[in-house]
Amino acid sequence: MGPDRSGATDSDASRSPAEVEAAVHAALAGVIDPEIRKPITELDMVEAVAATANGVDVDIRLTIVGCPASDRIERDVRLAAEQVVGPGNAVVRLGVMTPEQRQALTERLRGGRGARGNPFGPGTLTRVIAVTSGKGGVGKSTLTANLAVALAARGLSVGLVDADVHGFSIPGLLGLVDEHGNAPRPTRVDDMILPPVAHGVKVISIGMFVEPTSPGGRGSSVAVAWRGPMLHRTLQQFLTDVYFGDLDVLLLDLPPGTGDVAISLGQLLPNAEVVVVTTPQPAAADVAERSGLVARQTGQRVVGVVENMAGFAQPDGSVLDLFGEGGGAEVARRLSEGVDEAVPLLASVPLSVGLRRGGDDGVPVVLAEPDDPAARAIEQVAETLARRPRSLAGRPLDIRVR
Repeated sequence: MGPDRSGATDSDASRSPAEVEAAVHAALAGVIDPEIRKPITELDMVEAVAATANGVDVDIRLTIVGCPASDRIERDVRLAAEQVVGPGNAVVRLGVMTPEQRQALTERLRGGRGARGNPFGPGTLTRVIAVTSGKGGVGKSTLTANLAVALAARGLSVGLVDADVHGFSIPGLLGLVDEHGNAPRPTRVDDMILPPVAHGVKVISIGMFVEPTSPGGRGSSVAVAWRGPMLHRTLQQFLTDVYFGDLDVLLLDLPPGTGDVAISLGQLLPNAEVVVVTTPQPAAADVAERSGLVARQTGQRVVGVVENMAGFAQPDGSVLDLFGEGGGAEVARRLSEGVDEAVPLLASVPLSVGLRRGGDDGVPVVLAEPDDPAARAIEQVAETLARRPRSLAGRPLDIRVR
């Protein structure tokens, strides 16, 4: 005796098998692959939909053996099919793509490019924003993580590359770590890497590829001792092998200073816009200015300065300038000298317990405590960058005549 079809309507019973199959296939267009972030019907993952006497059988092709999203895909497919044939009347079977099918999928996702290439170089319509600083310890990574989340909350498609290979911290700041501090391993489809998603942001970091120092050890304690060529290759692989899809904004969290990664980024992404992070003390202006000048030497454009660790508001209403004041404005003034477009001070982000707590908890302050003064300042930066006009001069437009 077959399953109870009490969930199906009279109109369902009167449909022909072809009509049921078409309706189920249409419903499956609403099932999104949680890693690739596209409908499974567009990814050629639906192998067959067959109406039966009891409902419908659906065969799904997963991208790889042991796909970590298999349970979710199976659940979502069943729920979508049951919307057509009623609860309990859908049988879902999972298989795996052949090597040829996977190759066709990766080529299609890369826009038909047979060879791997950098989709974010000159000519891209994705806004590329590199966040840099003259020295470490100024909160650059925390600001980058919060800025990415704030932009994603505005409905933009956002990717984030943790290019601070030696001091990676983005996975922890976005909550992409387990109780031992280890970040998840990205799924690979042949030579294509699918980035994990946190708070609506697609994220890649070297912290997702290193082994912990000992069983049960903390992944964040791993030291990456690489020099120039390996650093360049890592950054290049993040840009070419990671499938971010169509992005509105790609953020890069650079290591502090003007070393190998900054130079490599200038070669790989000369079209990037640069945001310089500094602290309020005037003594920090010299080193922060240098990071902006190096970016300009590679053809990149400095679009603003963010001053972090500004005055702390005390309970009596007074402001404690623990790290001095004026450093951000001074960096902006220096970087504005001798250029046609002045470099603005985008915001002064105050010292904030909420900002620190959000980094420790993996829930950025712009989400956890949106009324926090630091969150409001970062939202101001996100709004300014989101609204900043872009020039299409020199960019090839994908216009086809039919």
